[in-house]
Amino acid sequence: MSPAFAQRGRTVPRAVLVRRIAECLIGATLLVLTGCVSRPVGDDTPRLEIVTLNLWHDREDWPQRQAMIEAELRRLQPDAILLQEVLQDEALPNQATTLARRLGYHAFFVSVDPVGRARRYGNAILTRAPATQRGFRRLDPHEAYRIAGWVRTTVRGRQVNLYVVHLDFEDRSGATRARQIADLLSFVDATQGDAPTVIGGDFNVTANAPELARLRERFDDAYAAAHPGIAVEDIAHATLNPRFNPPARIDRVYAGKGAFARPEARRILDAPDAQGRWASDHYGVWTRLRFAPRESAER
Repeated sequence: MSPAFAQRGRTVPRAVLVRRIAECLIGATLLVLTGCVSRPVGDDTPRLEIVTLNLWHDREDWPQRQAMIEAELRRLQPDAILLQEVLQDEALPNQATTLARRLGYHAFFVSVDPVGRARRYGNAILTRAPATQRGFRRLDPHEAYRIAGWVRTTVRGRQVNLYVVHLDFEDRSGATRARQIADLLSFVDATQGDAPTVIGGDFNVTANAPELARLRERFDDAYAAAHPGIAVEDIAHATLNPRFNPPARIDRVYAGKGAFARPEARRILDAPDAQGRWASDHYGVWTRLRFAPRESAER
């Protein structure tokens, strides 16, 4: 009979004790080994929350629409807000700057219109933390009057590049958008450095369009990844408000491949208020991206 040892008021045979010690040693070894591979993404993983929204400039009672948009953004408190169709003129302070001031964000507005002009129209990036770098590029061809904005900022200790864009809609062939995508990616290559990258905005075409092929090679459609199996023509996921436009999912957030994991995404501002007023002729898109572990992103 094996000698016995006391354990919490009872005796444990030596053989049982030895087996338990061996199991503990094996478990500890496995913990050390698993530390050498990528850990699963957990709830404590740093995350980035983004909203993209086409403001529809000053159409349809902007003061009331502003109140709706502001209330939803205040509720969500995303890390960054990407805005398109931002307007300012003599009677209207810059819409993005106004929202940023009221919400406590930093705003970066870009436009092809000269800085000194009273009426300017363009895109904007709002961030909680100030930008460490920022810039813009007027997209080719210049006669299409499109521009991309870029901000590098810090979110929960991580550097991240944010780009906002609003692509052409007049050239139904897609050739103009293809040139703009090529120009946008060239701009990304020139500015992103080694920080992860997110591109968001109004692409004026569905996600499967041929002219977006180069974008799809390098970036994941976060909404599609969060809702696997959705069809391109599924109007249940459209971002064009059918009250004003034929429905289609043209507002999207693209995340750099390998830099993020487990996306979540949903539409926002997709219902009228009690008076039947809509926030915009587009729905907004809220996206949460979890940063991939640093070792995985580096690989």
